[in-house]
Formats: sequence, C-alpha cells, structure tokens
Amino acid sequence: MILSGLEIKKRLGGDIDIQPFDEKLLNPNSYNLRLHDELLVYENHELDMRRENRAVSLKIPAEGLLLEPGRLYLGRTLEFTRTDNLVPMLEGRSSVGRLGLFVHITAGFGDVGFRGYWTLEMLCVQPVRVYAGVQICQIFYHTVEGDFVPYKSGKYQNNSGIQPSMMFRDFEKSDNS
Repeated sequence: MILSGLEIKKRLGGDIDIQPFDEKLLNPNSYNLRLHDELLVYENHELDMRRENRAVSLKIPAEGLLLEPGRLYLGRTLEFTRTDNLVPMLEGRSSVGRLGLFVHITAGFGDVGFRGYWTLEMLCVQPVRVYAGVQICQIFYHTVEGDFVPYKSGKYQNNSGIQPSMMFRDFEKSDNS
C-alpha cells in the first residue's frame, strides 16, 4: 500500500523524516524533492566496476547548467530523508521526464531504514538546462508486510553528499573471501 500525502505528513518525526520539509511540496501520495547545487561527473569515459572511478564536482550556477546527452551526471537531493518501517521509493516528476531528463537510471528503490541524501543518476536525451532547487523528483512510501531487518549499515547509509558507485567494494569482499 502507498501512503497518502496526508499520511506522510502525519508520520513526520516518526517513521519518516524529511529535512528540510516544506508543506508546499506535499502531493496527494508523494513529496517532491529538490536538486542540490552540486553534480558529479566521472573523469574517464570508460568506467571499471572493479575500481574506484574518480569524479569531479560541478556547481550549478544561478543561470543553470546545460546537461549534454550521453553523459551521466550524479546529483543529489537537497533534502535528507530517514525512513523507518516503510519502503521509500523515488521517481522522476512527469514535468521533468517530459523534458527528456531521467533522474534515476535504476536506483529508485530504497531500503527500509535508509537515511541520507538520495543520489540521482541523471541522463538526458537532448540538451537540457537544470537549476539548483528545482523540484526534480518525488519520494513515496510503501508499507512493508512481514518481518524484516532494516538497512543499518551499507555503502550508502548516512551519506553526506553525492555518492558515486562503490561497486568496487563488492569485488574487494569477494576477492578476500
């Protein structure tokens, strides 16, 4: 079951925390999250899953930043979220999608117990200018059926900014086994 916007608001400070929270961003069954003013891009064209891939930071200026097709931009939400006892999900807003901008390639599914900023995997089909603070995506919440173990520690838990891929750590674990 998906929580209504009113239920999201009611659970603030309990199962849900969104900082900062602005009631104007609350929807009938979701909450709009905004784009932070920093993006990351990988330095190399060729990426390697077994290695840490270096990235450089870009600031989104007041006049916006033109994103180019075929390049992956990692962004993050302005809002920090914490979710207990619910499954948080992230989706792009339809207005953003209609500009040909994808805000998550595969990582729209959160874990029960996730705390942090959401890293956005942004890709566009044609050049599009983005602005810091724009309502870029929406978070919504599913209830959980059955027993579960909450996500407490992981590569991306309690992050403080944009998280490039840490898949290389998975290889380190399997190499040391």
